[in-house]
Amino acid sequence: MEIVFSRHAKRQMRWREITEEEVKLTLSSYDKIEDSVKGRKNALKKIGTRLIKVTFKEENNKITVITALERRSVK
Repeated sequence: MEIVFSRHAKRQMRWREITEEEVKLTLSSYDKIEDSVKGRKNALKKIGTRLIKVTFKEENNKITVITALERRSVK
């Protein structure tokens, strides 16, 4: 399945130092998935000490990454 990054997601990833590989790993093997607004979903995955949250929308055999967030202080 094709993964497309919105301009907003790319900017947030750059600011938060989240790589495309981390986003793809989160989407392919998330620890938890939650429903979000407007038909979107949130995938969460702990990678080291970081908790990565990726908001995405799936349609027409394509995943559009809306944004990506992280927290460094996960215990």
